[in-house]
Amino acid sequence: MANFNFNKVILGGRLTADPELRQNPSGVPVTSFSIAVNRRYSKNSSQPQADFFNVVAWRANAEFISRYFRKGNSICIVGTIQNNNWTDQQGQKRYTTEIIVDEAHFVDSKGDVSPESARQSSGTQYTPDSYSAPGYSSDASNAPRFEDMSNDDDLPF
Repeated sequence: MANFNFNKVILGGRLTADPELRQNPSGVPVTSFSIAVNRRYSKNSSQPQADFFNVVAWRANAEFISRYFRKGNSICIVGTIQNNNWTDQQGQKRYTTEIIVDEAHFVDSKGDVSPESARQSSGTQYTPDSYSAPGYSSDASNAPRFEDMSNDDDLPF
C-alpha cells in the first residue's frame, strides 16, 4: 500500500480577540489568535456550542490578518494542523495543537464590517474598497451581437 499523507483544514469562525502583529527574533512577521467555530446543534440543547482553535499566521498572511480583522469578525482559514510538544521550566510536558494559516479569506460583506472595528494597524482609516475585488463592466457598444432567429424550427436540437 502506498504511503498517503494529507494535512489540510478549512475553518470558518469568528476571532475571539484582536490579532496582534509581532516579529520573531529573525524579523519575520507573525500573529497568533483563536477562532470560535460553532458546532452543529445537539439534540439535547438548543444552544449552539463552539470549539476554539489556536491559529498562527506568518509573513504576508500575518500582516493581512492583523490589518483587516478584529475581534468578532468572521474569517475563513485554510491551513494545516501542527502539534507541538515541549517541556516547560517546571519540567512539565506541554502539548499544543495549532492551525498554521496557508490562506485567509473575508467572510463578512463590506457592510458587515464597521470602520471602527477594522482600522489598519498603522492607525489610518479603514476603507472597504481596499480589499474588494475590482468591478468589471462591458460597454454596450462592445457587447457581442446575437442574431434573432425568426423560425425556431431551424434549430438543430
